[in-house]
Parts: sequence; structure tokens; C-alpha cells
Amino acid sequence: MKRITLGISPCPNDTFIFDALIHQKIDTKGLEFDVAYYDVEELNSKAFQGHFDVTKLSYHAYLFLIDHYQLLQSGSALGSGVGPLLVTNSTQIITDWNKTSVAIPGKYTTANFLLSVAYPEISNKVEMEFSKIETAVIERKVDAGLIIHEGRFTYAQKGLRKVKDMGLFWEKYTGNLIPLGGIASKRTLDKPTSEVIDLLIRSSIEYAFENRESSRKYVKSHAQDMADDVIDQHIDLYVNKYSLDLGADGLAAVERMKREAIRHQMIPNTQKEMFL
Repeated sequence: MKRITLGISPCPNDTFIFDALIHQKIDTKGLEFDVAYYDVEELNSKAFQGHFDVTKLSYHAYLFLIDHYQLLQSGSALGSGVGPLLVTNSTQIITDWNKTSVAIPGKYTTANFLLSVAYPEISNKVEMEFSKIETAVIERKVDAGLIIHEGRFTYAQKGLRKVKDMGLFWEKYTGNLIPLGGIASKRTLDKPTSEVIDLLIRSSIEYAFENRESSRKYVKSHAQDMADDVIDQHIDLYVNKYSLDLGADGLAAVERMKREAIRHQMIPNTQKEMFL
């Protein structure tokens, strides 16, 4: 068996996608995966260090790593209506974003990329783990917060107010889907192996959809005490046809993100092919 190091997040969309592959519920074609779980910004950081053969990472982070990684066609979190939300305490009205402190789930997250495009005047950004942002806003440790993942389903019941849906902003601004996170393999990994891994991820997703309850125990074990209905909402939102294959619309969305990042001078221009 050839061993592949794999980094993913403990979020339900990733564990749902990779369950069958990790636990060999499908034929893994002679590959065995050594898996580590990290928050998305930790995965981004480890990608900059070249830590894993294959890794989940934010599309924003990937734009800095094109020379070292190539994107796989399967495993992405990308779509419509899936973007991060900018929220404040329900009693707080913000009129001057120049003076506003905003909690973000990491410098290299796609959430921060979208915030930078929508609100270039915001400079006081406070990086913290995504799961702590809602509490930080509620306790007024920051003026506003950029929430991702299950925060979309829980912010209102916690007394927070949505200021802007950053995904909806992006869709209206560009006409493209929202590229949140993708799966990339090291360019030093031989191409045939990367191609097999890409196909295995797709097969793992297909298995997960066909055997919905098969991954339940595994997903729940990493889901930070989420209720079943929140887990299901999370999976239904972030695992879709673009997770199976980016397709023309997905590829166009990522290419547009790259062009916007270059235009806003966030990344250097590179001509290297992004996709496997």
C-alpha cells in the first residue's frame, strides 16, 4: 500500500466527503491515507509549509500556493448561497467601517478575501478560530465578525444580526459561484497518483450520498456537539454537484477569484496552470 498524508477539517462537509475513502469503504486502489484534522486556517498554514501530500485549503490560500500545489476537480466546497456572513450584535449599528474591529477566521481564508473586496476600508482585523467568533461578537470583544460553516445556521438564535451575506455580494458582483475551499495535491506527487486520488474522492462522495447514514457516527465524532439537523444542513449546503466535479462553472469561479486577487494586488500574477 502506498501511504498518502491527508489534511482535512473536522467539519461535517469534509468528514462526510472523505469517510468512505479514509475507512476504505471503497476500493482505494492501493492507497492508504494518514489523516490529520485541523481548522481551515491551520490547514492553510500547513499548506504553506508543504505539510501534506493532499490537503483541504481555502481557495484564497491556494492562490498564494499555485507553484507548489494543483487543485483537484473533486472535494470542493463551492456553490451558490454558501458564503460567509458579516454579523454584529443585534443592538449595534456600524456607520464607520474604518474604525471597526472585525473578527476573521484567518488571513488566508476565502472569507477574508471576500471581506477585503467588499470592504477594503476595514483594516482592524482580529484573527481567531472560526468557532469563537460568534462569542467574541456577543461579548463585544470585537465590533463585528465574519462567520463561516455552521455559524450560518446559529447566529440569529444567538442574538446576532446579519450585516452582509458575503457570498451574495460576490455572486452579484461577479456573476460567479463562490469558491470557498478546495482539495489540492503537491506538485511533487506524481500525476498518476494525484489523478487516482481525485477519482477516489469523487467515489467517496458518491458512496456517502448513496449510503447517507454510513458516515453518521464518524461525522458526529468530529462535529463539536452539533445537533443532527445542523449537521445535515451543513452537509446539504456545502456538499453538492461541484464537490463531485468543479465543472465549467466551478473552474470559471476560481479563475475569476484569481483575476480579482491580482487586480486588487493581493497576489502576484502567475501563469502556472491551477488545475490537475
